[in-house]
Amino acid sequence: MKISKLFTLSAMSLAVLALASCNKKFQVTGTISDAKDSILYFENMSLNGPVTVDSVQLGEDGTFAFDGQAADAPEFYRLRIAGQIVNVCIDSTETVTVKASYPTMSSQYEVSGSDNCAKIKELALLQLALQSQINAVANDPTTGVDSVKVAVERLLVNYKDNVKRNYIFKEPMKAYAYFALFQTFTLGNIQSLVFNPRSNADDIKAYAAVATSWDANWPEAERGVNLHNIALEGMKDMRIVRNEALANRIDPNKVSVTGLIDIALQDNKGVVRKLSDLKGKVVFLDFHLFASDQSMKRIMMLRDLYNKYHAQGLEIYQIAVDPNEHFWKTQTAALPWVSVRDESGASARSYNVQGIPTYFLIDRSNSLYKRAEQIKDVEAEIKSLL
Repeated sequence: MKISKLFTLSAMSLAVLALASCNKKFQVTGTISDAKDSILYFENMSLNGPVTVDSVQLGEDGTFAFDGQAADAPEFYRLRIAGQIVNVCIDSTETVTVKASYPTMSSQYEVSGSDNCAKIKELALLQLALQSQINAVANDPTTGVDSVKVAVERLLVNYKDNVKRNYIFKEPMKAYAYFALFQTFTLGNIQSLVFNPRSNADDIKAYAAVATSWDANWPEAERGVNLHNIALEGMKDMRIVRNEALANRIDPNKVSVTGLIDIALQDNKGVVRKLSDLKGKVVFLDFHLFASDQSMKRIMMLRDLYNKYHAQGLEIYQIAVDPNEHFWKTQTAALPWVSVRDESGASARSYNVQGIPTYFLIDRSNSLYKRAEQIKDVEAEIKSLL
């Protein structure tokens, strides 16, 4: 009997502790003015991408309130109306308050209740300023392609130096240091990580610093484990990455004698399609953005080429860089050629793509023949290869 009572009391104690743990709550409240009838989404930024937790249709006063279970480790969320985003971090049972106005909420908002959220705001504004500088360089008609690359690289070096010193290495255990690692920038319709652990030894050190802190503070957290693996893989593969970077650097004047850089991506039916599997055909390797205004016109041009020359051995291997997978699948459902998607832009970078749309021609021996800049009459070139 005593044993039974002891077991019951222990079980009750454990249940109370578990209930207390499950009842750890957080709140995200505030107002978004000038957004009547807009849908405000509250999304969890999971390791697999944004997941909608809740949403609300805003009224005249723009007030909102979301809540949820607080995790044991810092977790990341965002408030979103269309493409306007406010990033939020929850690192305890706290209440975060956000005040903003639509449609400028991404760049002009107030946040209180969380030091991490305040720092994330600073980082978000720095990122917006960086992107503005990159856009100015890329859109300057007096700047050549090579000069753009050099100027953007200089901007990135300065940006990373500031963020590493004042945010990442200063307090690597903080959630905002983690947030800083995954900031991105866009150049030529390609989105890339500011800190790239696959190709930069100094960037790997930044990942390693935050990973070490997460290992110490939240050893079982999925984000910490992921960071740890990224840092280890980066260190292990650094030599391979450097060699590949050298091998993959394509000189536009030497494309005709450069070997093929293979690509293996899932098509719109979920099947992995390798570029090298098309050996024996003349391949039109196309980098495309379906969300662009000129997409339909370009697709019609490709359909014309495909209908004329497919029976003679022409194949189109089209790589979309669209961020929206559902939209891409809808746009490509009726296309007869190989349609794959690479949101990361890795394949475009490996081919030294500076702007999209663009294309390459690959001959029947599976060797690069020419890139768009070298071709005056694409139909004539295709005929010569067939």
